[in-house]
Amino acid sequence: MTSMAERGRTTTPAGAARRAVVGRLSWGLADQAASSVSNFAVGLYVARSLGLTAFGVFSLAWVTYGVVLSVSRGLATDPLVVRFSGVSQASWHQAVTQSSGTALGVGAVIGAACLAVGLALGGAVGPAFACLGVVLPGLLMQDAWRYAFFAAGAGRKACVNDLVWGVALAPAMVVAARMGSVAAFVLAWGGSAAVAAVYGCFQSGIRPRIGEARDWLREHRDLGYRYLVENVGVSGASQLRAYGLGAIVGVSAVGVVRGAELLLGPFMAVLMGLSLVTVSEAARVLRRAPERLARFCLLLGGGQAVAALLWGGALLLVPERAGYLVLGHVWSSASALIVPITLGVAGAGLGTGAAAGLRALAAARHSLRCQLFASTCYVIGGLGGAIAAGTAGSAWGVATATACGSAVWWLHLRSALRERHHHSIREARTP
Repeated sequence: MTSMAERGRTTTPAGAARRAVVGRLSWGLADQAASSVSNFAVGLYVARSLGLTAFGVFSLAWVTYGVVLSVSRGLATDPLVVRFSGVSQASWHQAVTQSSGTALGVGAVIGAACLAVGLALGGAVGPAFACLGVVLPGLLMQDAWRYAFFAAGAGRKACVNDLVWGVALAPAMVVAARMGSVAAFVLAWGGSAAVAAVYGCFQSGIRPRIGEARDWLREHRDLGYRYLVENVGVSGASQLRAYGLGAIVGVSAVGVVRGAELLLGPFMAVLMGLSLVTVSEAARVLRRAPERLARFCLLLGGGQAVAALLWGGALLLVPERAGYLVLGHVWSSASALIVPITLGVAGAGLGTGAAAGLRALAAARHSLRCQLFASTCYVIGGLGGAIAAGTAGSAWGVATATACGSAVWWLHLRSALRERHHHSIREARTP
C-alpha cells in the first residue's frame, strides 16, 4: 500500500500546478482592476464634468485608441504571448526587446497620423484627436509591458505597473478638471500612462528597440498579420459603429452607449483581466494535457457569460439616486440600455473562451474567419438597429450580433481541435 507521505508527494506537483494557475489568474484580475479603476475614473470625470456631448467626443477618441491598441497587440504582443509564454528567461528577454520596440513604433507612426488629422479637423473633435496622437506611444508601450510580464508569468509586475499609472493619473486628473476640456483629459490619461511605460523599462531591465521591429514582424508574420486583421476587425467594428451612430442619431448617442458600458465597468474589468492570461494559460494546458483544452475553454467562456448576466441583473436593481450620483445626467439615458448591453457582453464572454483556445492552437486561419464574421455582424447589427430604432435599436442589434459571433467561434474551435487530432494520428502512423 502507498503511504500517506508517498500519496502527498505524488499529488504535490498537480496541486502546485493548480496553485500556479490560480495565482496567475489572480494577478490578471488584480492588474485589470487597477487598470480599469483608472479608465473608469477618467470616464466618470468626463461624463460628470463636461456633459453628454463632450463625453461623446471623448468616447470617439477612446474608440480610436482601441483600434490603434488592436494594431499594436496584433503585431507585437499577441505573437509574444502565443510563442513566448513559459519559455526561458533569455528567449523571453530577446523577444520582449523586439516586441516592445514594435509596439513603440506603432505608437509613433499612428500617433503622428492622429496628430496631423486632429490639427486639420479643428472644432470640438480635432483637439482631442491631436492630443491622442501625442500620447499614443506611451499608451501602447505601457500595454506592451503588461502582456510581456504575463507571458513570463510575472503578473505581479504588471499589476504594479498599472498601480504606478493610477498614482500618476490622480494629480493629472486634478489639473485636467481645472482646465475643463476633453483634450486636457486625454493628455492627463495618456501622459500618466507614459510614466508607467518608462517605469516598465526599469522593472524589466529591457530597453525597447524600434530598429528590431522589422525583424520581429518578419519572424512572426504568419501570426502577426492575421492577428492584426483579426484585432482590427474587433476594434474597427466598434469604431465604425460609434462613428455611424454619431452620424445617424447624434454624438450624444455615442455618449449614452459609452455610459451604459461604464455601468458594466467592474465586470468588464474581470473579463479583461482574465483575457490577459487566458491565452497563455490555454497554451500551457495544450502543452501539458491537450485533451483538456476544450473543457478549459468551455469553463472559461461559460463562467464569463453567467457572471455578465448576474452583474447586469444587479444593475437593474440600482436606485435612480445612486445612478445619478455615478453618471450624472448620462444615467437616465444609459440605464435604459442595461439589458441589451448586458446580453451583448454575455455573448462576447462566451465567445472569448473559444477564442482563447484558437489562439493557443495558433489556428490563426480559423480565428481570422471568426473575427471577420463577428465584426461584420457587429457593424450590421449596430448600424441597422440605429437606423430602425435609434440608440436602443443599435444596442439590441449588437446583442444579437454577439450571440451569432459566439456560435461561430465555438464551431471553429471544434473544427480546429479535430484538425489537430487528425494531424496527430497521421504523425503517429508515419514511420
